[in-house]
Amino acid sequence: MKKKIVLVSGCFDLLHAGHIAFFKQASSYGRLYVAVGADKNITLLKGKAPYFSQTERVYMVNAVRYVEEAFVASGSGVLDFEPDLARIKPNVLIVNSDGHAEEKEKICRENNIEYVVFDRVPEKGLPARSSSATKKELRFPYRLCLAGGWLDQPWVSQVYPGPVVVVQIRPTRDFQDRAGLATSSRKVAVALWGDQYPKGDPMKNAKYLFGAENPPGTRYVSGSQDHLGLLLPGANRLYYDGDFWPSQIDSSTDKETCDWLSRVIHLISLKPRPLGYDPLATKDLRESYIKELAEAGELCWKSISSHDAKGLGESLKRTLFSWRKILPLAVPDWIFENASQFDKYCGYNTTGCGGGYFIVVSEEPIKGAIHIKVRY
Repeated sequence: MKKKIVLVSGCFDLLHAGHIAFFKQASSYGRLYVAVGADKNITLLKGKAPYFSQTERVYMVNAVRYVEEAFVASGSGVLDFEPDLARIKPNVLIVNSDGHAEEKEKICRENNIEYVVFDRVPEKGLPARSSSATKKELRFPYRLCLAGGWLDQPWVSQVYPGPVVVVQIRPTRDFQDRAGLATSSRKVAVALWGDQYPKGDPMKNAKYLFGAENPPGTRYVSGSQDHLGLLLPGANRLYYDGDFWPSQIDSSTDKETCDWLSRVIHLISLKPRPLGYDPLATKDLRESYIKELAEAGELCWKSISSHDAKGLGESLKRTLFSWRKILPLAVPDWIFENASQFDKYCGYNTTGCGGGYFIVVSEEPIKGAIHIKVRY
């Protein structure tokens, strides 16, 4: 009996196991032909070009053993495969549930083609994958400051030196602006490199970003912990002793530590800090206060190294109370009024001055909390 001809279409950028499982399942219906979206059409539909060119994508799909033939779709729009129907003469058109469209179903009815919709089912033993989730992981990361913040400013670390501890977190979601996750610096980075993590030496890239955000004549220099935190993977101890750039950097990028941090750190949404808000209007730069901030940073790094959740939480709490002494406006009264609800956990801090997110350290899940992934 002659095998049916099966047609599927799509972008197939960043080819992954989910695509292969889809091809395998589709090929069980007959000889599989794959219409790969043209670069121009993908840009039209999605507003941006694919990561890999149409030539590369066709080459990769053709290398899959379940595929009879892959080719660049010759049409445009959602029905970019329509002009190719005359050549392929498919008996079946198969789409994933998120690729279903009424236009596709209609053209199948008009051409007496069986229309089949698959649910996304990964190969047994493998995790579910999607191109959109993979691309989100490749977007430019965010920076989370855990302890010792403000020591990256010379007017602070000249009084007493110490470390700022930052972690680079994967862009698993869009975090709110003016919330202390270095979103202003991140926007400069996206303007430089596009919304994806740049190639090359992370340290050099951090210096480029620092210079781009702080050109000559800048009134308020954005601290380098933002730029280093955005570009350096894992957890990093940045030691400042009176300059804009740290004199020493210690990093922990092993999977075990990054996964542990991802498990114990929870974010609770707060309102963003208001426009025009100035946390530096009032300062108290006593050496004893800044020493407390530096010691909180050291405790944070020691606790990360030993996977000590209680110590990590305590370091965050000490940082918050030190900020309150040094920059009273940075931690408004309403922050403390809301913080008491987290006393039962290991500790807490906020991501930004005057708002953003609560960072809560807990070895147990927190209902409604945002989960992060530290990039290693």
